[in-house]
Amino acid sequence: MQFWFFMLMMSLLIPVSMIVFGRLFIRSAPKKINSVFGYRTSMSMKNKETWEFAHHYCGKLWYAIGWPMLIITFGIMLLLINEPTGVIGSVGAVLSVVQIIIMLGTIIPVERALKQTFAKNGKRKR
Repeated sequence: MQFWFFMLMMSLLIPVSMIVFGRLFIRSAPKKINSVFGYRTSMSMKNKETWEFAHHYCGKLWYAIGWPMLIITFGIMLLLINEPTGVIGSVGAVLSVVQIIIMLGTIIPVERALKQTFAKNGKRKR
């Protein structure tokens, strides 16, 4: 049961992080454009406007995707309460990989929105 609880907590880290950071990014982007923290791509770092747009857009996606991912992950892990540790570990690993793919997959719509809204030089399209 201890291993199940540990895997439950580990499996919920990514969805909870997406919800928390999504909420933070919706409210405001990191104050300064930096190469350490935040949504960092060449397009998002063009200027302050692209930086804030990318964080707001990414935040909305992460917040909206994080909740269903949290509920689904919790439900799957509930089904594994009395399973052997090998099964719990394997399912937890698969869940984590799927969550990472989904989280990184949000880069595609954010970059698409940036390209539709801003020119290559970072100026807003009319």
